[in-house]
Amino acid sequence: MSLELVVARSLNNVIGNNGDIPWKVRGEQKLFKEITMNSVLIMGRKTFESIGRPLPGRETIIVTRNAQYHQPDCTTASGLAQAIDIATQYEKAIFIIGGGEIYGQALPLATGVHITTVQCEVNGNIYFPVFPTNDFTLVNEKHFQSNIDYLYQHYKRREQIES
Repeated sequence: MSLELVVARSLNNVIGNNGDIPWKVRGEQKLFKEITMNSVLIMGRKTFESIGRPLPGRETIIVTRNAQYHQPDCTTASGLAQAIDIATQYEKAIFIIGGGEIYGQALPLATGVHITTVQCEVNGNIYFPVFPTNDFTLVNEKHFQSNIDYLYQHYKRREQIES
């Protein structure tokens, strides 16, 4: 099973500020779409609410502690383990797309991580967890020039590469 994280962060590791992404970078969302199209997205409730709708061409699983929480065209799960169990039934790539708490739970399970680092420092209150670079190998890297430059890096877990 492939379980990969997709994250955009600032140079100071911020991923959000009060439910919003604290930057607007031309082209970064296109990259996200290319990576995640025709897959299953797992996200926390707050991340879903910041997006506001299920993304076209992708299955959406929302992790929430609220058993009464439902959104059209989405599946809800009470925790990450249940979300992963549901996602595997689709037989598609699975991507964790936030937020901070879900990333923290999923990082030890991840087979890969797609990190976009926006080349600026911003204020925020949601952070990406410390990334254990020793557990992963960089397999792809690309620099993008935009209104704010950004660096895309794709990492694979070392034991995934060695086996």
